[in-house]
Formats: sequence, C-alpha cells, structure tokens
Amino acid sequence: QVQFVESGGGLVQPGGSLRLSCTVSGSIFRRLPIAWYRQAPGKEREWVAGITSAGGVTNYRDTVKGRFTISRDNAMAVAYLQMNALKPEDTATYYCNKDEIESWGKGTLVTVFA
Repeated sequence: QVQFVESGGGLVQPGGSLRLSCTVSGSIFRRLPIAWYRQAPGKEREWVAGITSAGGVTNYRDTVKGRFTISRDNAMAVAYLQMNALKPEDTATYYCNKDEIESWGKGTLVTVFA
C-alpha cells in the first residue's frame, strides 16, 4: 500500500509561516491527486486543500484561501503545504492522503500560539 509521511510541523506565533512536507512511497505518486487534511483539538478531521496529479489545479477550503498553498514535486514524490499568516484556529494535526483513503499516517502537529 501507499504510505504517507508528514513532517514540518511545529510551534509558531500567529502570523508566522510553516511549510509541511508529505513524502509518499511508490512510483504511483505521480498518478495520485493529493489532499491535505487536519484535525484540530475537539473537532472532526477536515479537508484543507487538494491538488491534481499533474499539479495544474488546486482547491482550498474557504478558511485557508489566500494563506495556504498546496504544491507537489512529482520527481521527488513530495507534496507540500505552505502555510502563511497562521492563526490560532489553524492549530491541528495535519495529514496528507489520496483519494480512496486506506489508512492515515501519524500526521504532523502544527501549534499556533493564541
């Protein structure tokens, strides 16, 4: 199965930036649309952003539009989530995945100081 490993999380002040990375095993990565999800304390996991297999089309949930940018490097089998102007409500564990979700990785924790 395809495995996803997220990294890049940490503690950041409001207004700060972080770039999350998602490394994906297997050459199938180039065929996969990739999405970022997050789960905040006390909330359900929610979709954050998505990108098509070739990287030509991206979509974002309304609350992160203009602040987050999803991208990918198919040659390196890595997807990214650049997060700018972070807000306390962005605090969550962030996950990457594909369509037809089989399992979840450990995620990477992003904590934004209130």
